[in-house]
Amino acid sequence: MSIHPIPALAVLVLLAAPAQAQERPLAMAYDSPALSWSPCPSVFPEGCELAVLHGDPARPGADVLLRVAPGQTLPDHSHTSAERMMLASGRLTVKYRGAAEATLTPGTYAFGPGGLAHRATCVSAEPCVLFIAFDGAVDALVAEGGVD
Repeated sequence: MSIHPIPALAVLVLLAAPAQAQERPLAMAYDSPALSWSPCPSVFPEGCELAVLHGDPARPGADVLLRVAPGQTLPDHSHTSAERMMLASGRLTVKYRGAAEATLTPGTYAFGPGGLAHRATCVSAEPCVLFIAFDGAVDALVAEGGVD
């Protein structure tokens, strides 16, 4: 009986298989009662909330929902990571340093580069719910110098 070595790539695939098997498909509405909402980081006002849809916010690649009360402003801040966003409900104005203010309506996509200061205000009578996909870990840092 002869023993044949297992190629290194096959070993890596076998070792990675359990981690991939833990991932599950997900489809969830922004207003689902199954969502678990938590307070936003302390740089934001009370009432701002986050729900983690997928991933670990302390690691790269998390997907979250951000819920902002009507009339509430998220003050000048930045994120280490780039963020890809789509508004699910409400009307949200977003102003990035060096760019014109944009008004997001449901279905509007927006991209924010990592490290670029910005602020946002929910300008609708209903809460603003924003889907955000982060490249890196989820954080929020006070932006020095404002966005204007």
